[in-house]
Formats: sequence, structure tokens, C-alpha cells
Amino acid sequence: MSTYDNYTYPTANPDAGRGHPGHTTPEEDEKVIKLRSELEKEGITERLDTNTLLRFLRARKFDVELAKQMLIACEAWRKELNVEELCKSFEYTEKSKVFEYYPQFYHKTDKDGRPVYFEQCGKIDLAQMYKITTEERMIQNLVVEYERLTDPRLPACSRKAGKLVETCCTVMDLKGVGITSISQVYSFIKKVTNISQYYYPERLGKLYIINAPWGFSSAFKLIKGCLDPVTVEKINILGSSYKSELLAQIPAENLPKTFGGTCECEGGCQLSDQGPWNDEKYTLPAAPAAPVTATDPEKTPETAVAEVQAATVTA
Repeated sequence: MSTYDNYTYPTANPDAGRGHPGHTTPEEDEKVIKLRSELEKEGITERLDTNTLLRFLRARKFDVELAKQMLIACEAWRKELNVEELCKSFEYTEKSKVFEYYPQFYHKTDKDGRPVYFEQCGKIDLAQMYKITTEERMIQNLVVEYERLTDPRLPACSRKAGKLVETCCTVMDLKGVGITSISQVYSFIKKVTNISQYYYPERLGKLYIINAPWGFSSAFKLIKGCLDPVTVEKINILGSSYKSELLAQIPAENLPKTFGGTCECEGGCQLSDQGPWNDEKYTLPAAPAAPVTATDPEKTPETAVAEVQAATVTA
């Protein structure tokens, strides 16, 4: 096991596909070792654990050079934004008011143990939101929530599920979305999408687009040929009759009543932050990856590969 692999939760999922922890080939294991070594040469010593490297490698089809460039860019972005300090000091005091115009929240888990993320796009009104907050603070909040997804949400979900949970189930509600509102928020959506795509890759498990307006499905058919087939398989476009589809994936008691479930959290589901990450049975701290200043000169390639293989066995 690599010095970086200090996990306190299960590290493999029997249902995961190829290239995921516990489902890698010897060649893919070699690429993890090569990528880690290349990054260490660049002076990078954080976020080099096996599971993180596998996510970036999957995002770049296991092209080591492209994954390396992606990770270097990610580290530069984190430094520029000062992500670690942001997570310690950021307080989104205007959250409840912003949510009146753009509800976006994590709430409990789906039947595969994933945290469920809800986003109601039809209520977006940037003009009103910018009277309450700024684009910068909205993006800062997004980054903090991504970091909280990494720890504590996904580790807690993994402990409860008894298997590695690396992704989310997302429900995107387009009720009320029209051409005018789409053009209004395009610039903002593009920015937040880039953050997700380039700095937090491989976090989407399933996506349900509900209340899709007329013509949306036809438009999607035209563009899906340009998307990765693996990504397309995760996307479900539904109209207003979505309830049965959602309930097939999300337990009724976990699905807010607004979306056809039975959950009615006190004070509202969107502000409750209910889930395993707030249950003390599952909230052990996720141990940070231990930094290594240099690759062990006496470590053979065979030993290194064996460490990667060991790291992908369920704890």
C-alpha cells in the first residue's frame, strides 16, 4: 500500500466497472505508479492517493501525460483559490435567501448509497441573487461543497454502505426553465461546470433531468453522439412523469416530498443537510493523504504495483 493511501473507509466497490479501485488491470496499476512518480517530480505531494489518481486517469482514458497535466492544473487552481483556507473560513450566511432563487443541496442517499444532490434550475434569478450575494461567493460556496463531498460526505456514505462510494446521484429539476432563463445563467453555469469537470472529475454516478421541457430530449439526442458513452449511460431525461423513475433509485423516505417522496425534514429538506455525513456512527475523520517528499529509491516497480493492488482491496 502506498504511503498516501491512509483510508478510514472501504476502498473498493464490487459493483464498480473497469478502472475503478478493485477493478484495475496490471497495466492500469503501473500507470498509477507512473503518474504518482511524475507528479512527485513536479513537487506535488498532496492528493496522490490511489483512488484520486484513478479518478483523474479515468477522466483522461488512462493517458498518463494528460492526467498529469490535469492534476497539475488542478493543484495550481487550488493554490490560486486557496481552497484549504477557504474551507476553514467560508461562511455562507446568505444561503437560505439565495436558495429562494436557486435551491441546490445534498439530501440523504440513493439505493446504491450515493449522496443525492438536488438542483432546481427553474427558480434561478441571477438579478435577484446578486442583490443578496456575488458570483464570487456563489462559486466559493460551490467549491466548499465539493470539498465537503470529498470529506465528509463520501467517506461517511462508504462506511454506511460497506463499500466504496465515489459518486453522487444528481436530480436536476428544469421546471420553469425557458430560453430566457437559460441565456441569463449560461455564463455562470459554464464556470461551475468547468470546476466540476476539470477539478472534481468522475463524481457523477447518475443524473436525472426531470421536468425537461418540450424538445429537450430531441436536442439531447443530437448532442449525445459527442459525449462519452459512459457519461451518456448515466443520464436519464424525464418529463413531468418522473416519480416512478426516481423512486426506483431513491427510497421514498429519502426523497423530498417536493419530488414525489415522503421526506419532510423539519425546516425543509433543502436546508437540513441530512445524510450519513451528519450521523456520528459514520463520521470518523477521513485520514488525510500523508505527504511523501520523494519516491523511495529502493522500491522496485514490482513492489510499487503490489502496493497499488493492495490499496484497491476493501478495507
